[in-house]
This record gives sequence, C-alpha cells and structure tokens, in this order.
Amino acid sequence: VYAVPFNAPVVPVSSRVSTKIQQLLNTLKRPKRPPLSDFFTDDAEEIVEVPQPDPNTPKPEGRQIIPVKGEPLGVVSNWPPALQAALARWGATQGKSPALTALDITGKPLYTLTYGKLWSRSVKLAYTLLNKLGTKNEQILKPGDRVALVYPNSDPGMFWVAFYGCLLAEVIPVPIEVPLSRKDAGISQVGFLLGSCGVGLALTSEICLKGLPKTPTGEILQFKGWPRMKWVITDSKYLTKPSKDWQPHIPTANTDPAYIEVTQLSNLTCVFDMGLWHGAVMNRIHTISVPYAVMKACPLSWVQRVHIHKARVALVKCRDLHWAMMAHREQRDISLASLRMLIVADGANPWSVSSCDAFLNKFQSHGLKPEVICPCATSPEAMTVAIRRSGVPGAPLPARAILSMGGLSHGVIRVNTEDKNSALTVQDVGHVMPGALMCIVKPDGPPQLCKTDEIGEIIINSRAGGNMYYGLPGLTKNTFEVIPVNANGVPIGEIPFVRSGLLGFVGPGSLIFVVGKIEGLLMVSGRRHNADDLVATALAVEPVKTVYRGSLHSVCLQYNLQSLDIHQVGLYCLALVPANTLPKTPLGGIHISDTKQFFLEGNLHPCNILMCPHTCVTNLPKPRQKQPVGVGPASVMVGNLVAGKRIAQAAGRDLGLIEDQDLVRKHQYLTEALQWRAQTDPDHVLYILLNAKGVTVGTATCVQLHKRAEKIAAALTEKGSINTGENVVLLYPPGIDLIAAFYGCLYAGCVPVNVRPPHPQNLAATLPTVRMIIDVSKAACILTTQNLMRTLRSKEAAASVNVKTWPTIIDTDDLPRRRPPQIYKPPTAEMIAYLDFSVSTTGMLTGVKISHAAVSALCRSIKLQCELYSSRQIAICLDPYCGLGFVLWCLASVYSGHQSILIPPFELETSLSLWLSTLSQYRIRDTFCSYSVMELCTKGLGTQTDLLKARGVNLSCVRSCVVIAEERPRLALTHSFSKLFKDVGLSSRAVSTAFGSRVNLAICLQGTTGPDPCTVYVDMKSLRHDRVRLVERGAPQSLPLMESGKILPGVRVIIVNPETRGPLGDSHLGEIWVNSPHSASGYYTIYGEESLQADHFNTKLSFGDPHTLWARTGYLGFVKRTELLDASGDRHDALFVVGSLDETLELRGLRYHPIDIETSVSRAHRSIAESAVFTWTNLLVVVSELCGSEQDALDLVPLITNVVLEEHHLIVGVVVIVDPGVIPINSRGEKQRMHLRDSFLADQLDPIYVAYNM
Repeated sequence: VYAVPFNAPVVPVSSRVSTKIQQLLNTLKRPKRPPLSDFFTDDAEEIVEVPQPDPNTPKPEGRQIIPVKGEPLGVVSNWPPALQAALARWGATQGKSPALTALDITGKPLYTLTYGKLWSRSVKLAYTLLNKLGTKNEQILKPGDRVALVYPNSDPGMFWVAFYGCLLAEVIPVPIEVPLSRKDAGISQVGFLLGSCGVGLALTSEICLKGLPKTPTGEILQFKGWPRMKWVITDSKYLTKPSKDWQPHIPTANTDPAYIEVTQLSNLTCVFDMGLWHGAVMNRIHTISVPYAVMKACPLSWVQRVHIHKARVALVKCRDLHWAMMAHREQRDISLASLRMLIVADGANPWSVSSCDAFLNKFQSHGLKPEVICPCATSPEAMTVAIRRSGVPGAPLPARAILSMGGLSHGVIRVNTEDKNSALTVQDVGHVMPGALMCIVKPDGPPQLCKTDEIGEIIINSRAGGNMYYGLPGLTKNTFEVIPVNANGVPIGEIPFVRSGLLGFVGPGSLIFVVGKIEGLLMVSGRRHNADDLVATALAVEPVKTVYRGSLHSVCLQYNLQSLDIHQVGLYCLALVPANTLPKTPLGGIHISDTKQFFLEGNLHPCNILMCPHTCVTNLPKPRQKQPVGVGPASVMVGNLVAGKRIAQAAGRDLGLIEDQDLVRKHQYLTEALQWRAQTDPDHVLYILLNAKGVTVGTATCVQLHKRAEKIAAALTEKGSINTGENVVLLYPPGIDLIAAFYGCLYAGCVPVNVRPPHPQNLAATLPTVRMIIDVSKAACILTTQNLMRTLRSKEAAASVNVKTWPTIIDTDDLPRRRPPQIYKPPTAEMIAYLDFSVSTTGMLTGVKISHAAVSALCRSIKLQCELYSSRQIAICLDPYCGLGFVLWCLASVYSGHQSILIPPFELETSLSLWLSTLSQYRIRDTFCSYSVMELCTKGLGTQTDLLKARGVNLSCVRSCVVIAEERPRLALTHSFSKLFKDVGLSSRAVSTAFGSRVNLAICLQGTTGPDPCTVYVDMKSLRHDRVRLVERGAPQSLPLMESGKILPGVRVIIVNPETRGPLGDSHLGEIWVNSPHSASGYYTIYGEESLQADHFNTKLSFGDPHTLWARTGYLGFVKRTELLDASGDRHDALFVVGSLDETLELRGLRYHPIDIETSVSRAHRSIAESAVFTWTNLLVVVSELCGSEQDALDLVPLITNVVLEEHHLIVGVVVIVDPGVIPINSRGEKQRMHLRDSFLADQLDPIYVAYNM
C-alpha cells in the first residue's frame, strides 16, 4: 500500500483490475435511473385535487392583539354577598316593594309579587323541600342535589319562588321548558341533561301539572330519554310554614354551582335569560315580565308597559322590535321618553342593525332617544360578554363597521369597497364588562392570539360567567379553562379564559364587534361562512307567496345567484316546507339542531326540493386517466413470479374415470340413465311435488316418468311431425309435467327449450318474452298444458302478440291411454341435449347450447360434490327455467337417483313458511333455493321465529342450504337469514352460495366436504381502479366478499386481464375464465356470430398455457389462497366473484358495480324498499321504491344524493321515486336494470317524484 499525493499526476495502469475499477467508475458517472414513480402511476392513490391557494387571498397583516381589560369593578360597602342575602335583606327591610309584575294573555297586569311575599314564599318552599317531601325520618333532598323547574314563561312569579326556594334550600335548580308532547323539539336532549344531572324531582305549578300530557291511566307521560321523576306542586296552599326556630342558611359568595342552565352542546342555544332577574333582585328593581304568549297576541304590549310604568330599562330581542313596528299604527299616544337603556339581547345578530335602525326611525317621534339603544352580546358559557352603555344625549353615535363579506370568509377584516350587496354592516356591542379581561383567539386549533385585523373567537376571563359543563369534565377543560398562546405557542399567562362561542374582533376605542357564532360557522372549500348571514340573505330574496313546481328552478336560481355573488358559496339543497312545520324552540325561533336532524333522518317532509350538487361540489377526486398499457402479459407473469406470487388459478377435484361397464351404460346419457332406472328400480320415487299447504300433489317414480316420457315422444312424432334435432318449446308451470316433457323430447331426439310461461294476470309484459324465445329458437312445436294453451290463443294474448302464427301447440294433459310405439333415438356426445335461454341483468336474451356430454359431466360433478345417491332426499325451492335451477329440478335426480322434493316458489306467496316447514317435516339435509325465496322468508318470517318454533319447525337437520345464483354472493341477506333462523336450529355454517354463468352453468357449489366459505374485506376504492386491496374487517370503505362456494370437480378457473388476456397473480382482480367438460357448446343465435362464439367459448391465453381452451364468464373476480385445507390436504384456493363486466358503470374513468351504490342507497332511509342504478347521458340515475307514505318521497332525494356522494364520490344526476314493484326482477331475483332504463327513457315508470339535480 502506498499513498499518492493529492496533486500527483494519475498514471494510467494497464491491468485487468484497473479496467474493472474504471468500468465501475463509469457506471457511477452514468445518470441515475428515474425513480419507479416516473414509470408507474399508482392511481389507487386517489388524490382529492388539492386546490392551489389563491395568491390574492387576503391575509391578516396587523400586530398580535393585546388582551382588553374592562374598567375595574368597584367595591360597594354593605353590598349583599349573595343573591340569597339580597333577597333576605329586601324581604325584611323593603317588604312592600314590588319585585315582579306578571301580565295575563291580554297584556293587562295579573298580579304583582312584592319582595316580602317573594322572601316568605321562597322560605316556605325551602322548608317544604328539605323537611316535608319524604316520610317523617327520611330526607329526600340533600344540599347540592339537582331539581328540575318546570314552569311556563307566562307564570314568572311561580318560577321566581321556585328558583329562590331552591337556592335557600341549597339545592341546584335546573330550569327546563314545559314539555308539550313526545315530539317537542330537543326533548331527548333535555332528557339527557336531566339524566346526566341526576334529577329525580321536578317542581311545577298545579295548572301546569294539569296541562302536561298524560297516559290513559292519568299518569304523566314518560318523555323520550327522560329519567323517572317525582312531581311536586309549589302553589302556596301546598307549602308548609316553617317553625319559628328554622332559618334558611344564607351563604357568602362562593364558587359552588348556583344553578344549571339548559344548553345544547351540539348547538349552544340559550333558553333562559336570567341575568336581568338576578340583577333585579340584587338591586331591588321592579321587573315587569311580558311573556311570549302575550307578545304573540299583542305585539305592542311591551311598549305599552314601558309607557304605563315609565320604565327606565327594557330588555328585548330584534323580533320584539320588529313586531312592535308592525303593530305600531294601532297605538299613537305612547311615550318611550323614560327609557334610559333599550337593551337588545341578540344585538350580535347580523340583522340587529336594521331592526334597531327601523325601530328608532319609527319610534323617535314617540320620545325614543338614539343613544339609549344598547346592543349586547351574550352566550350560555360566558353569560354577558359585552354591553353598550347608553350614550350622552347629543353626542355622536358609535360608528359602524362596513365589512367585506369576502374578507370575512377568509377570517380577516377588510373595509368593503365593492358592491353594497357584498357588505356586512356591524354595530358594536360596547366595551368589555367591568372587571373582565378579553382576548380574540383562532377558532380552530390551539387558542393562538389573533392579529388585530383577524376574526377569531372571543374568550373572556370574568367572575360573572359559567364555570363548567355539568358532568362533562373533558368539554369543560376545553371551554372554561382556556389559556391563550402567542404565535410561538407559548402561553401568555396562567389566567384561564372561557370560550364565548362568539366570533368577532376588537375595533377602534376597544369597542367589541361580533360577526357570528361558532355554532353557525360553515366551512365550505376552506372559507368560513356564518349561518345567520346566509339566513339574512335568504330572507332578502324576493318573497314568493306560492311556489309551483315550475317556478322552483327560478327561485333556486335567484337565491343561488345571490348566494354566489354575496357569499361566494354554492347552494347544495333548497327545501321548501309548508308554513309552521319546522321544529320550533319554545320562544318561537327555529330549532336548528332538530331541523338538521330531521333533514338527515328524512323527517322534514318538504313540499318541494331542489338539489344543486353539480354546481357546488367542486372537490371530487380527479377522474382516472387510464394509463397506456406498456407492460405485456408476459412481463406481468414474470413480475408475479419474481415477486413470489403464484398465478391466480384454482381447480376442483378430479372427476375420475368410471370403470364398471354397467355404470358406463347408466351414466352415458340421461335418457339411458332413466331407462336403466325404470328397469332396475321401477318404483323408486324420484320426485315429490308439494302445494301451498305442504300436501303432496304429484309424485313420479322411475317407471312412471319413463312411461310418461314415451307417451310425449309419441305425441311429438304423431301430432307434431318432429324431426331429429328440431327445437321444441316447453311451456309449463314448475312441476313434474315439465320434467316428463323434457325427457319426452330427449326420447324423440329433439331439443327441448324450457321457457317460463306467461303470467295470466300480466300478459302484456310477459308474453312478448315468450314469443321472442319461440322466434329466436325457431321452435317447431310447443308442449304445454291445457290452461296455458287457452291463454296462448286468448283475446288478451292477441292484444300483445300475433296468436295466429304460433307453431304447433300440443296439449300434454290429454295424451292417448293406449301403449305408445317404442320411439327412442339414442344421442351422441356432441349432440345438443337442450337450449338454456335466460335474460341477463343487462336485458340481453341469451340462449346457450348444452350437449349430452356436458349434461352427463355436469350431473356427475354435482353428484360427487354433494354426495348424492338413491337413499338421499333434497328439497328444491327455485324456478326451474334456466341455469343450475333447471339442472337440479329436472336432471340431477334422474342421474344420481336421489329423491327431490319440489316446492314451486310462487306457492310461498300464499304460504310463507312452506319451504322451512318442509325442511323440518322431511328432515332434509340439503336444500337449494334462490335469493328471492330467501328474501321472502327473511322479510316475512324473520319476526315470527317463536311462532315457527311453536309449530314444531326445527332446522337443525339442515346441513347445507345453497343459494343458486349468477351474481356476487349477497352477504347481508345470507347473514340475516342465518341469524334470524338460528332460533329454530339453523346452523350458522349451513348457508352458502353457488356460482354459474351463461358459458358454464355451474362453476362453484358448496359441497359436503371441504372448508366453510370464507369472507374477505376489500377496499372499495381499489375495486374502482380494478385492483384488489385486502383490508381488516371494519376498515372504512371496506366491502365484505364471501367465497362463492367450492369449485366443482372437473372445473378449472384462472383469473385473466380482460384487455391483455394474460394470467394474473393471486389476489388480483380480473375476468374469471373457466375450463370444464360441462361448459356450454356456444351461443344459440339465428345468424351464428362466429367471432363472438370463439371469443367467449373457445379462447386461449395470450401467454402461459397456449393450448388449453377457456370459456370467458364475463364476471370480474379474484382467487386467493387461504390457510384452510381442502379434502386432499392442500391449501384451499377460494374464488371470489365481484360482479358482471357488462353491468359495471364507467364514471369519471372509474369502474363502479351497481350493487354497491344500491346497497348504500337502500341504507339511506327506512322507506326505501329496493333501488336500482344505471347511467343516462353520463348522468347517474337512481330509481328507488318507496314503501312508506308518499309524504316521505321528497325526503329521500337529499338522503340518496348525500349517501352516494359520501360513500362513492359520485354526483347523482336524477333521483326517481317509484311505487313498490316497479323495478323489474327476473326469476333468479336479479334486477333487470336495462329494462328499467328503457322504461325510464320511454316515460313509462309513472313515478311518484323525479328530481333532476342541478
């Protein structure tokens, strides 16, 4: 080793080692590869487009605010230390002084309570409460207990006595409004308050108690959420005079709770303004109470009282000013010259300025002086925050702030220089209260001090406010113990402040301005809007007396434009409700939280509604831009292998070979299996058909079925002149005739086409489908019953189709009794056994060809999976017209020899318990049903499990209950069914699902062996991006998926990318492809679309295994290897079906499955029975069936729009509310969404209401 000096010349050395080092250096000099994100855009990271901050947004520029001090609170000598002491002093020394005058409903004085009477009655009540409520030695109330005060505001005298009686008894009064009914606004919140305060006693007056709602037995109604309470009447005649030596305890001032004021934490609504009453008693003032009921009857009554009593102070609300102005012309000789202060209690509202100005303008001629108007700001937590004092006569009035609404929405104070419509004029509410300290802090996050030109929450430190939320220590700490911090987050001191819930700023001269409330703060697109300001704008819109449906758009447009111009906020929903139907507070204001609750629960019942989500929802996720596929299927496969992922494929058990020649003959074809059974076991009963009463109405032994089939074959040859290979339509209700006709066709060598018969009560809708299948299949003949033959030729049928061009109709009810000639045409393996026609959920009629070889392979596969043999019994309750339902109804018993009990599903309409009773009566181990049957039982019998138990229904015998379907398993329904009928012995492991498609009728079927179906949870956002991301149970936006049964023997499935046709890895979403000996041979079409045939039935992978022929199911799904072991001891591969490719909706570049949106919609309201979605010109249309009252129809519109927006980030374009039964459903219980779409476009739905969202 030697060292080279730093500046020594580098001598090139020619050796292998140095060459290698040189290559390494060159490699390091090369530019680095771009990061993976440059190659691959992961759009699963569904980013909500973050709006870039506008550089022109106004920002606060002032210095940090300094806390504002009120003037010092002077100490007055000989001042009573507490309210009780004040009352005791005035009661003893000034007993005849008037304390309170109450008015009757006409506005005339009813009685006057003096300080002497107030003191003596309060003492009597205190003595009664402490000594006379329980038995002799038992004291019901202890100091510190909470007591409810229930008095109408028209009887303030009784309330005062009760309030001060409680204070003297050292119990804590909790004043509440008089409950009028169970449906009062906010009644359950009051109940929660009473319960959390531990209130067990309520004080009230005799008249009030008589007026409370009662049960038929005369007891007071138990209100929603209220604790059980003892009611005590406080009228004087029921009170006991205390003994001479008893004196109430008069405390000095302390911090113990004096009373509890009703406050709703969800929307801090002050119910009682008690401050004036306390001040009145403390200062021996005479109070005249003008109740709300008097104000409604005589709006000018308070002005008259001021005039008559020469009152110096009046405490009113803006509404009282407004009402007095409206009634002013009735009274001319009144004088308000005596007023020194006209305190406006809600002076912090945005409309208080105009009310005060208008009132002054009207009453200045009656002696009202401009300087006496004193707006104040109050809150339940901080009590009186600020109050303007009356000014010096002749001095200039305080200046107003004319603020820019745009600036306010950004939380800054800017003088308005634009259009006057976008200005907010605010009057001050005076200075900080004496002895108090005030700050302005940011309304969200830590309590950081605002700048001088910034809007924030007013917080106050004062001895004259509330000090806690009763029983809520966490909320108390955040509200009553706030320590402000500076810009660096350092506390500015140790003094605790109380949050007032008011938004405002400190103006010139330390005047306080309030511009809104925290509870009314609406955050929209990062900007703050005050609910009261929006209400003021709404009230300023030209009033429209009657709004018809046609003009609602113009009203909305007018309000929308005003809202946008003035507040720069879009209107999401405009609901017009009938007059006086909004929930009201006891004093006539609108109960905000209950209104919101009604809206969200769908109980508002508007008479018209308009949603404008398209115009105002601006923060939807970015539409997905599909990336060009630069990676081929081979790369994907290699990538999966490198990542250690197996290719997503799964297979059922091996079918195995049949070695015994006798069995070969028996299992070669179904026709031969039936003949073999008729010879070897002729009297074995294969089928039992039940009616609605559970009575056997038909049976078929092997020989009976064989002979009946022979007769039908003879009739086909003689009457129908049928040639081998011709198609014959079978038109039968579910039963044994259908089975016999099927085998008759096979015996005659022709191809049966099974068709659901038309509904006799609805021929117009059902007969055209029958006609279409007959025409498409080119049927040479129709086999049917006598009744259906009459229907086909009836006048009613002629109104829907041409009845003169039916093919030959053979009535199989009237076959000749003579022995038919031996007609049997043996088939070959490739010959078509039957055609399976079905209408898919997208409205496509597809017929597939099933060969004899496929029938035998399918029956053998089902036999192995379900362990079916001659001594077994199964029950079938599903429609036998297509798919696996037809196979189980008609084919499986003949092949395997088991006995099938047939229950036609339509019989359940008259006897709901038929299927379950049959399972119990026959001790059935295996049963097959459809989703519609399961839903019928769940909805109709779910509440009657006790009745079923009493009838002896016991389902503990059921080992497997399989739902036959061609869709994603309906997990919610199967779970509900299992839970509900667990009470009658149904095992939670019994219920499972099957899966088939048009190309292969049976891919999965839960058998008797193997693990139970497993459930996984998939992130719904990833599914929209054609991905699978497995999440934990209960994760937000998760979708539970259940395995669709076990893959049948002889079946192989593989998951394939539908675009590149390359195989995918485990747990990746792709199209399910199937390879099986029982796949269909192809579509039956008139024109024979060969390309479609090859693509769907005989297609090959683009990479991997190039020889195997696969059939494309058209369903998206994935395979996941589980930890469970199958029968062979290997790890089990589970197949999960997500949904049909044809059904999916492409919206904003994302793939949505209709069932997911429909599930969300159905959860939105109890009145939604069923719903279906489809697209129309890029708009999402939701059709919902209303099962409740028609007055609920308009309530559903916002709920449906909200739930789809929240859960799927989609805007609903059209909401259609229809009657139950309008959404068409096929025999398998699947929604026919495309038929519904066609009816919608043809205006044939006859909807209750259609909402076009703007």
